[in-house]
Amino acid sequence: MILKICYKKTKEERSITVVVLKEKFKSETNTWCISLDGEIDIYNAPELKERLHKLIEQHPGNIILNCENLTYIDSTGLGVLISALRRVKEYDGQITIKNLKPYIHKIFVITGLDKIFTIEVQEV
Repeated sequence: MILKICYKKTKEERSITVVVLKEKFKSETNTWCISLDGEIDIYNAPELKERLHKLIEQHPGNIILNCENLTYIDSTGLGVLISALRRVKEYDGQITIKNLKPYIHKIFVITGLDKIFTIEVQEV
């Protein structure tokens, strides 16, 4: 299933913000596999948060976030991921983040979020 979370132009009408959430639940491992594509920012973070929380409530368990096609995340996007992690931990689950681009991984390191999320780094 592919769900387009948000498609909005910014106030300056220069850039477009899009996040596409592709989700799949693997019942044998009790894990959501979610691909995040595009940008997560103040414009689409609330809708993303709502959708993630609904998925967690539907099937509490673990989440694997594939961020291979994630191109941008701001502080509101980081807040959404933290909120989802708190919710998952209520059910003794965890969030694993995979395939972060180096410049996005750096944001996780600078903010210390690499200490609270399980981040799988690809060896080059």
